[in-house]
Amino acid sequence: MLRTLRIVLAALFFIGTTLLLAGIGAGWWGWMAKVQFMPSLMRVIGSATLLNIAILGGILLLTLVLGRIYCSVICPLGVWQDIVNWLSARRKKHRRRFSFKPENKWLRYIFWAFYVAALVFGVQVVVSLLAPYSAWGRIVSTALNPLGAGTALIIVAVVTLLVTGVLAWVGGRTYCNTFCPVGTTLSFFSRFAIFRPRIDAEACTGCRMCEKGCRSSCIDIKNKTIDYSRCVDCFDCVDNCKFGAMSFGTGKDKPQADSKGRRAFLAGSALALTSLTLKAQEQKLDGGLAPIVPKRTPERTERIVPPGAGSAKDFHARCTACQLCVDSCPNGVLRPSTDLDHFMQPEASFEKGYCRPECSACSQVCPAGAILPVTPEERTQIHVGVASVNTELCVAVTDGVQCGNCARHCPAAAITMVRLNPEDDLSPLVPAVLEEKCIGCGACEYLCPSRPFSAIHVNGLKIHING
Repeated sequence: MLRTLRIVLAALFFIGTTLLLAGIGAGWWGWMAKVQFMPSLMRVIGSATLLNIAILGGILLLTLVLGRIYCSVICPLGVWQDIVNWLSARRKKHRRRFSFKPENKWLRYIFWAFYVAALVFGVQVVVSLLAPYSAWGRIVSTALNPLGAGTALIIVAVVTLLVTGVLAWVGGRTYCNTFCPVGTTLSFFSRFAIFRPRIDAEACTGCRMCEKGCRSSCIDIKNKTIDYSRCVDCFDCVDNCKFGAMSFGTGKDKPQADSKGRRAFLAGSALALTSLTLKAQEQKLDGGLAPIVPKRTPERTERIVPPGAGSAKDFHARCTACQLCVDSCPNGVLRPSTDLDHFMQPEASFEKGYCRPECSACSQVCPAGAILPVTPEERTQIHVGVASVNTELCVAVTDGVQCGNCARHCPAAAITMVRLNPEDDLSPLVPAVLEEKCIGCGACEYLCPSRPFSAIHVNGLKIHING
């Protein structure tokens, strides 16, 4: 019964979070993103409101009461591994293939300490790569839009999918109990859980069916003990035992088989990350005659972060790079960064579209509090950047064509056309930006006909301006 209930709830969370990341049913499934561990932690770090603390505290309290049920029900990457493990068991005709293995403390705690250090010192690339919810977000985002994902995101998503899939196929929950920082964090609480699987030593016949079917390899039948720091409450052992020796409830703990060993927390090891970005751009033809040169991203003095972030510093400190805002952006403005300092965290660019002033879609879906909710009315008053003009690229100068596209389409009326040489009435008209009016929406940059770089581009503001 417990196993069936766990599977039903896990399926609900897995389908819901996947649909949410796919941009489907945010009104139905949005709350599931807010109860993920890392987004909850980042919200508390950014804004320790009563609600944020209550959600994070609820996850930890749930673990203290029921053990690591979070890992087998709520976490989508954990459920993905269970699906792969189930397929592996079907492939092997239900052959029980696991056995007890002692906790790999050195590797487990080195990874955890390294992750905590990265979180404390703001090494966001490590935080984003290892956070399980963010990892699943990248996988879903890449699967739905491989052409628009970018090479770096595709590589990271495919590697994550393969590593977790292979480890789950061969070793069950090896990834969760060795490399996942959330799993290790919750393990500190789960070992003291009130309700957990129990072994009745008198009823146990030593058939080892529970041990052979344990995907966490945490049941030691020889010593009649369970490593509760690694148990994910899948309830397979309770369901598989034919002699009533396994149960789920309260009771006095038995000593762990390895309880004499000291728990070692070691400082993080060096992590070398290489980001190879291969950008292949296709040359298209206009009517089979003139080649259309695709636009390239300009060098910006400051990166542009979504409206609702408040500032670039706050955004980068809280964002878990789950890609939910990227998938929700209706205009293709947000994309994952390939910069190692902010690897996979979203940034705005305007080669495919511009940020419509009335659109606040990204602020409605962020589970980590990196983008705070804003209304469409509030959005129109938020300045996220300011446009800058390079007159040497303007078609009025290079081709002698009077354009004015940027001024005509600026929703904030922040661009006027002026003479390149004020003293010459015949000099070309070029754009000039009224910085106090510019909101950084990127309409001018997107609609500029200059190729491959726009003659006008937006630089982000470190601190957003309201009003």
